[in-house]
Amino acid sequence: MIITSDVSKSYGETAVVDGVSLQLPKGGITSIIGPNGAGKSTFLSMISRLMAMDKGSVTVDGLDVAKTSGDVLARRLSILRQDNHMTARLTVHDLVSFGRYPYSKGRLTANDKVHIEEAIGYLDLTALSGRFLDELSGGQRQRAFVAMVLCQDTDYVLLDEPLNNLDMKHAMGMMKLLQRAATELGKTVVLVLHDINFASWYSDYIVAMKHGRVAAQGPVADMIKPEVLSSIYEMDIKVHEIGGQRISVYYG
Repeated sequence: MIITSDVSKSYGETAVVDGVSLQLPKGGITSIIGPNGAGKSTFLSMISRLMAMDKGSVTVDGLDVAKTSGDVLARRLSILRQDNHMTARLTVHDLVSFGRYPYSKGRLTANDKVHIEEAIGYLDLTALSGRFLDELSGGQRQRAFVAMVLCQDTDYVLLDEPLNNLDMKHAMGMMKLLQRAATELGKTVVLVLHDINFASWYSDYIVAMKHGRVAAQGPVADMIKPEVLSSIYEMDIKVHEIGGQRISVYYG
């Protein structure tokens, strides 16, 4: 379980994340939603120690992320950032191989190679394994970065807007893949999403942030309601149930 206690981050006088205390459930998919500037990405970065907290604490299965060694934390928790830029010219295989660094320190074992090939296959990238990243579409690169994260084989997988640059087909495929990773591989997946319908369809738990704070949280049935979503996004949002799933309509 990931537990955050009074986690805060400010830039100057502006509180980007303001005293967030949460218990994120172990297992399944937890989606963090909310308007732009709500603090979602900053909050996720602090959970993973990519960004220092001004105050508060985060524990992952009892491990304090601020005090745990990098090697130990990297075997427990992995993250895909929103901005993924590689200056080196790498192939898909090279990139995914980096996911094994916490284990191999660059000297790949036979077991590492199995994980690499499985992750590449899991993301349907086998045919692109030898291609350079700058030769790929944005969606193909995004899948390669997710493969690198899954190759790290951690219990907790944090993804900041993993649907970036993906068309409808590949966005749906990505969410199905993450759902499989949660159910079949026992991963705990925590992701920042802008599309509330993807959050509704695939999540087990939803956290909504607004102005740096938790505005609401709970299972899908409690969160995907007109009154809850309209309050979070400050717009008229209708919710319809289709095939047992709650779909939001906000185009009017």
